[in-house]
Amino acid sequence: MIRGLRPLLRGSTYSGMLFAYCGALASLPLVPFALLPTLVWPSAPYGVKAVLVLLVWAALIGSVGLARTTRRALIAFARHLLKVPLPDPVTPRRPASSRGTRSTPAVPSGADHWRTPLWLLLHGALGWAGALTSGVLLLMGIALPGGWLGAEAGLSLFGWSLRSGGGWQSWVVALGCLLLAAVVCVVVTGVLRWLAPKLLGPSSAEQLALMAEREQRLAERNRLAHELHDSIGHTLTATTIQAAVAGEVLSADPVAARAALRGIEESARAALEDLDYVLGVLREEKADTAPHRTLAELPELLDRLRHAGAVLEVELSGEPAQVQGTLSRAAYRILQEGLTNALRHGTGGPIGVRVAVAPDRLELGVVNGASAGARTGAGVFRTSGHGLPGLAERVRLLHGEIEVGPDGPQHWRLAVRLPVRVSA
Repeated sequence: MIRGLRPLLRGSTYSGMLFAYCGALASLPLVPFALLPTLVWPSAPYGVKAVLVLLVWAALIGSVGLARTTRRALIAFARHLLKVPLPDPVTPRRPASSRGTRSTPAVPSGADHWRTPLWLLLHGALGWAGALTSGVLLLMGIALPGGWLGAEAGLSLFGWSLRSGGGWQSWVVALGCLLLAAVVCVVVTGVLRWLAPKLLGPSSAEQLALMAEREQRLAERNRLAHELHDSIGHTLTATTIQAAVAGEVLSADPVAARAALRGIEESARAALEDLDYVLGVLREEKADTAPHRTLAELPELLDRLRHAGAVLEVELSGEPAQVQGTLSRAAYRILQEGLTNALRHGTGGPIGVRVAVAPDRLELGVVNGASAGARTGAGVFRTSGHGLPGLAERVRLLHGEIEVGPDGPQHWRLAVRLPVRVSA
């Protein structure tokens, strides 16, 4: 019993009824235009005039729903008054062609095109029905007990008549009328809430667009996780080694100690820039421009490693600066991860770095001395947690090839080949 009365006590029920009233009031300005056919055909029978006016009125109401701004306004009001979680409308787009042309907005299907006009018609009809019914019940509930305001009111139901001032029966009927008015609010609000997701919710094309946007956001977050792993992992490894070097040579070689400390500062600053950007995106804040780490910054990365005491044997061919965009950023992160693992798990010998740029491909390589565990199959990258899977996924997304494993009895090699696609 109490559970059944809960909808009558909720404020959202009456805010939903207010939404229904708004639908009825919004259709009133169209009534004069709906009466124009009666002026053109004044001799028509009354029944024909009434039907003609209703049809023209319905057509005018439905035509308002063809505008995109109308649907956006209806969704906003439904969220606020009906308390229905409706997403903002999106523009469905056709997928881009394989030739790289930009995607174009998709044309809604016929059923989707008429959903908003149908909602307006049902919204207006429910608003008028609810307003008239609840209004009559409220007036009866007020006027029946004692003839308030000097009104003479009566109720005739199934041959039984009751007039105002008729004793306790009039009070019982008045309370029943008020209760029925509240029930009408519950019913109208419930019907509108049931209809809203079906007529104002996303269409099938919009659902596909929302899924595509959600998938794109997840892919972006996954990419950011890889970026953060690469940047922070490299920084912690490099700064640990640089701090150890600075501690060992602080008294004997202050210049080398200062160089190691400067390398720690530069690595930490770069990692903080990456961290600030990633956290801003994950918090869905308006982040600053993403820090671009490309092959153009490769010399700075190598210098920081040299400050850490690493011995590098660098082999560059072609022009790395000519590699642009996503490929250049991915290449930088691949080399950063490879060098980080070489520092962390290598034997301390020379680290070979190879970057070869050809017209149709980009080749990257890192070779370092392998520990006994690596030579017996433990693998340099296994202990790093996400290093090898992250590298493999990054290379796969770029349609490249990756090879990781022993290179002879004393070395470990990372080799990556990425295709270079020349834009038309």
